[in-house]
Amino acid sequence: MDKSTKFLGIDISKDVFDVMDPKDRHFQYVNMQKGFRKFSKILDTHSVCVMEATGYYHLQLAYYLIDKGFKVAVVNPLSVKRFIQMKLSKIKTDKSDSRMIRLYGESNEMRLWNGGSKNRKESLQILSLLAIYTKQTTALKNKIHGEKTLGTPSTVVIKSLIRSLKQLQKEQSILEERLTELVREENRELLTNLESIPGLGRKTAIMLIVIADGFQRFDSASALCSYCGLTPVIRKSGTSVNGRPRISKMGNQKLRNLLFLCSFTAYKYNKACSDIYQRITNKGKSKKLALIAVSNKLLKQAFAIAKSGIPYDATYRSVLPVH
Repeated sequence: MDKSTKFLGIDISKDVFDVMDPKDRHFQYVNMQKGFRKFSKILDTHSVCVMEATGYYHLQLAYYLIDKGFKVAVVNPLSVKRFIQMKLSKIKTDKSDSRMIRLYGESNEMRLWNGGSKNRKESLQILSLLAIYTKQTTALKNKIHGEKTLGTPSTVVIKSLIRSLKQLQKEQSILEERLTELVREENRELLTNLESIPGLGRKTAIMLIVIADGFQRFDSASALCSYCGLTPVIRKSGTSVNGRPRISKMGNQKLRNLLFLCSFTAYKYNKACSDIYQRITNKGKSKKLALIAVSNKLLKQAFAIAKSGIPYDATYRSVLPVH
């Protein structure tokens, strides 16, 4: 970025997005096409729009700006939060957040976001819908269980719930099949290599490829682990504070949950994961902590394999840094 670059910080929520320009002027727009058009009028060729990867709320605006030829940088929310903490900011509003995002862009080297391929755009939309269907499926299963615990459950209600559940599961299958097709079109070899890792299931491998944009989005395994919320947080200060280490839980919850499920298989059949699990449990630590460490190791293995292009080999020692 040169001296003529003008950074704008954007804090996005479901309904609106707040903007802070280089002159510390604050704007707020509705998070839809009408607001996008109004916002684009204050931009020029020197503008760089910096926004956090806030689930899926930022994608519509980001794609709109890219299509109009404007520069966009999508940054890790955890990095921005740490930046705010470093600045000792105690104010927490949408206006202040947009200002801190702008300052983060001005203080760090920004990698411009290109929006990815059409395949990835559709894949992200499918992941978003699958997340909704998963919640609805869980709610229906819980409702069916609750109704059946009644002494005389309504047959009409139970049958209706079961029909709805079956339809949702059918839609999920259709979406998952399409998602697999999209990933194979662009990352067939990568998917095959990731599936060679003992314990890493297909659903998790596919989600990793989509979220990490073919592993081009992250420069290191530690950055990927931070994004997934699997980085340990140490709570220790002097003699008064000595809490147990825990994960940050600030990253992608769905991906983290899938990795945790994979860890139950990985610690049994993946040698490196098994070694870590045994080492931690032998020290008297909890099995949950050991499984979190296994999840972290799976991510590092996936990152190394994606960058090297070499399938899993239990005897192979990667020369790639996984810091």
